[in-house]
Amino acid sequence: MRTSAELKQFLYGQGAGLVGIGNMEGIENCRFQTGVAIAVPLPPRAVAALREAPTLEYLDLYHALNQKLDEIVLAGERFLQNAGHNALAQTTARVKADGDNISPLPHKTVATRAGLGWIGKSGLLVTPQYGGAIRLSSLLTDAELDYDEPVVRSRCGTCGLCVEQCPAGALRGALWEAGMERKQIVDVEACRKKQVEIMSRRTGIETDLCGKCFAVCAYTRRYLNGSGREE
Repeated sequence: MRTSAELKQFLYGQGAGLVGIGNMEGIENCRFQTGVAIAVPLPPRAVAALREAPTLEYLDLYHALNQKLDEIVLAGERFLQNAGHNALAQTTARVKADGDNISPLPHKTVATRAGLGWIGKSGLLVTPQYGGAIRLSSLLTDAELDYDEPVVRSRCGTCGLCVEQCPAGALRGALWEAGMERKQIVDVEACRKKQVEIMSRRTGIETDLCGKCFAVCAYTRRYLNGSGREE
């Protein structure tokens, strides 16, 4: 039996920036009772550049951080299995999204249950420490661990920076509450089309990547300022 403190210490040692543990009881498409959310932050310099447009640096970081997260959650899976528990790391190779780009159990769902943050008006997870400037993954287990307090509603308040500056005009300005459908927050198809358009124009690569919504987020700006950057 591993304790929550031992697991968190191990995952931080593997390179995690944030770790939370959530009760997954009643969550659709989850056969495990416990979810572990792991986040790693993006470097401030790369985030600041996204206020203008997506960059090749961000594209490289996107893939590099996804690979790093895969390594962290797989290490966590082995850690728990070696302690006698069932565990499943939700790696990029294992998680398959449907035609609407929705996975059976989104990392964001695990993250809100594990108390890492809330769903912003951007439709992305927002954390107090890094805003939306993170990459996420998750790990599921039957281990009985101590749960962190879940986040069940938005803390964005009246802020609408991401809504105002979305190049696609795809954000509806809705305040998230647990159980809300993504389509109530963001027009995913409009967002995807504009991302491909901007990336193609700026980098010559046709892929759906942007990042402006989280780069302009007030919580992200606090992270950048705390790292010695100017507004």
